[in-house]
Amino acid sequence: MMQGFSYSPFDPAVMADPRPYYRTLRDHHPVYYVDELDTYALSRFDDVWNVLAINDGTFVASEGTLPAAAVLAHRNHGPVADPPLHPLPFHANFDAPLYDDVRRCTAAQFRPKSVTAWQDRIRELANERLDELLPRGSFDLTQEYGGIVAASVVCELVGLPTELAADVLATVNAGSLAEPGSGVEVANARPGYLEYLIPVVQQVRAGEFPGPLPIVENLLAYRLPDGSALTDSEVAVQMLGVFIGGTETVPKIVAHGLWELLRHPDQLAAVRADPAANVPVAREEIIRYCAPAQWFARTVRKRFTIHDTTIQPGQRIITLLASASRDEREFGEPEVFRWDRPIERSLAFGRGQHFCLGYHMARLEIAVLLQEWLRRVPDYQIDADRAHRPPSSFQWGWNHIPVHVLV
Repeated sequence: MMQGFSYSPFDPAVMADPRPYYRTLRDHHPVYYVDELDTYALSRFDDVWNVLAINDGTFVASEGTLPAAAVLAHRNHGPVADPPLHPLPFHANFDAPLYDDVRRCTAAQFRPKSVTAWQDRIRELANERLDELLPRGSFDLTQEYGGIVAASVVCELVGLPTELAADVLATVNAGSLAEPGSGVEVANARPGYLEYLIPVVQQVRAGEFPGPLPIVENLLAYRLPDGSALTDSEVAVQMLGVFIGGTETVPKIVAHGLWELLRHPDQLAAVRADPAANVPVAREEIIRYCAPAQWFARTVRKRFTIHDTTIQPGQRIITLLASASRDEREFGEPEVFRWDRPIERSLAFGRGQHFCLGYHMARLEIAVLLQEWLRRVPDYQIDADRAHRPPSSFQWGWNHIPVHVLV
């Protein structure tokens, strides 16, 4: 047990490397109270799994799913109501039915059957990147391979030309940077995101967009409970989950996963032996081991008791997904990377009402990016000394992994 232990997701030491803190939390403080934030941290797999499955209004995201330290520092005195309807914030801040209704507007393209139709396009994008990158010999595995492919998919989903993929990727990366002590200030980055999205919404509304764009069309047709329609800006805000989440997570998982395989040559050889069959298996361990999302928050609306601790309305919980993915109670030797580990349950993409909308798309992208890399790159080296994983309260992942390919 760490001497004089204390934990906060915004502690600079935690943001630099949260893993030793998670181990202590799981072993000694499964429900840990962060006094300055009036927030309880849940670190064990079963606790997070069970809490996220509760969908009866006990937990809401009215203060956001990723509130900054300044938001959590404000103490509530009783339940927190849903935000006002206008201007409509991101729909995840609402409870059902509004949250569910708006989510359905954006969900059609992310259902399994719709996602499967993207496989050839994602493979084409991956090979376009490899055609450009491999002759160079050295490049950034996170940003220049997976990053551009993921950003290109997002561009096509939200109606932007893929020529903007590099700009979109840079914008999302900049908006996700965290300051030690405060975390990610999503509100500060939002105007930059909306500069891309609002013109697309305006084109669709005016009938000037070339072709169908369901995510925007459905949001424009939606009516709020008071009967009002969404403004262009409000429609764009509802698209941020796709715009941000689809851009920043997949590249970190793929690049880190390829690094882990390289660290274990026997495992790399095993996966290479049959990429079509083995990459989908390895993908699940790579997601467990490498997913960068650390936690999500909920505000308690109904009194809730866990491990003899009663949490009052207005207080918060943070579900430590990354800690749960390393819980010895769920995974044997969780700090060991094992490509063919049987994984019965996963929390890397959340669970319950707020389960990641892009789950199926992300898993497809990860599989294709891994398969095409292993098919075309016979040998590669990682420049570990130049790899960079910046401090973060949320997306703690390898932003830069320099790679040298040997062909």
